[in-house]
Amino acid sequence: MSTPATATELSYAHGTGTTPLLGDTIGRSLARTVEAFGDREALVDVVSGRRWTYAEFGADVERLARGLMASGVDRGDRVGIWALNCPEWVLLQYATARIGAVMVTVNPAYRAHELEYVLNQAGISLLVASLTHRTSDYRAMVDQVRSACPALRSAHYIGDPTFDALTAAADSVTPGQLAAREAELSCDDPVNIQYTSGTTGFPKGATLSHHNILNNGYFVGELVSYTEQDRICLPVPFYHCFGMVMGNLAATTHGACIVIPCPSFEPAAVLTAVQRERCTSLYGVPTMFIAELNLPDFASWDLSSLRTGIMAGSPCPAEVMKRVVAEMHMAQVSICYGMTETSPVSTQTRVDDDLERRTGTVGRVMPHLEVKVVDPVTGVTVPRGEPGELRTRGYSVMLGYWDQPERTAEVVDAGRWMHTGDLAVMREDGYVQIVGRIKDMIIRGGENVYPREIEEFLHTHPKIADVQVVGVPDERYGEEILACVIPRDRADPPTLEELTAHCRERLAHYKIPRALRILTEFPMTVSGKVRKIELREGYGA
Repeated sequence: MSTPATATELSYAHGTGTTPLLGDTIGRSLARTVEAFGDREALVDVVSGRRWTYAEFGADVERLARGLMASGVDRGDRVGIWALNCPEWVLLQYATARIGAVMVTVNPAYRAHELEYVLNQAGISLLVASLTHRTSDYRAMVDQVRSACPALRSAHYIGDPTFDALTAAADSVTPGQLAAREAELSCDDPVNIQYTSGTTGFPKGATLSHHNILNNGYFVGELVSYTEQDRICLPVPFYHCFGMVMGNLAATTHGACIVIPCPSFEPAAVLTAVQRERCTSLYGVPTMFIAELNLPDFASWDLSSLRTGIMAGSPCPAEVMKRVVAEMHMAQVSICYGMTETSPVSTQTRVDDDLERRTGTVGRVMPHLEVKVVDPVTGVTVPRGEPGELRTRGYSVMLGYWDQPERTAEVVDAGRWMHTGDLAVMREDGYVQIVGRIKDMIIRGGENVYPREIEEFLHTHPKIADVQVVGVPDERYGEEILACVIPRDRADPPTLEELTAHCRERLAHYKIPRALRILTEFPMTVSGKVRKIELREGYGA
């Protein structure tokens, strides 16, 4: 629980708890789970039908770890993974952790020039990749950039003899040699580099330790009451913290089962996996849940096994949350808030929170973390109920951006507070509301307008499936309000006049959108956040 407000009611909260932080490496944590739950299912790949018990999973992780050592991967070396969700992705995550390598997650959507940047910036020496996906030929792109990436010694492709060679090489490294390597490792060692989606320029590599992500995954799982009985459907990408930390590490620290429904998100495949595997938990960003709920035959799937799940990536519209609880049987669904640089979760709703807290907030501070809301100019903590920048501190804050100390210093201050860039309000009860990004706040004729408030209200319009609100240049007011709408029925989208009439009774006049764009989808970052900068730039296009 978070500590009570001080006499001055400042927007500060410290998450306490009776369960101590884990002091393990990821490898030692997995070994304990294998010992305790060896005969329970650890991993299911619905598409291929492959299944692993924890004993089988642990054995395959060990073999891959020894194969990586035989291939010359030393402690601290960077190993890249450029692939869609698949069992080999998960095996590599734990195998690299066991040998002290740093796994670098690469977005499968990257093109050759983006791949080249990451290979060089992180100094990746060994790369594991998919062969193809849609229009992407991964081997061809690797061949295209290889001469410009001197650190890259070898590339291995899933489903290809080059990947099989990795595990075949394991015979030249003994289990004792692997154990000796593991004995050298510290929980504070870097274990993962995740490239954050920048709005300008190239992304930065957030460097995370065993301690960062193992604990964050564990406590996310604790707060949704995971046990070895749970089966977690993960349609969210593994190359981001949502999949590999909140999903995979939350599962393996509790003996739960990871269910991979499809390589990349397909709403019908997700619901089929939940039904077939009797999943108890389902993850997604709000747009994923919206896509599932809007399937014409949604009611035909049996989702009665679900009890919980996690929504994150961007704030969840209240109307969507209500449907998820009522129609998907996810009475204990949890909202999580965070960012890659904080491993990722800082606040989370609890399973016994009422619907108002789970629809109106992003929860309260996680155990062993601190959050505060400050004036973004002065850095002074504001009173509860007032908006400001959300900052967080504790075990979850990244080690830094890989090889970019100046960029690290821009967001992590001398007190080790991470500056999130998010506008938030801490309520009297300690629960946090995200009201937007500092850079997304609209200033219309001197009035501060928070897009989140307008978006929440527009979600109550019967013709709107999803909506994003942005500010666009205006000669008279400086900025004007634009609503970007995905309609429920493309043949019958809402008109600006209908939106205006809908808003007039409930919103102040300066908050009513003055422009409307009808879209089929929103531009998204790798972490599931809508790229509002592209919506602004596309206005009038």
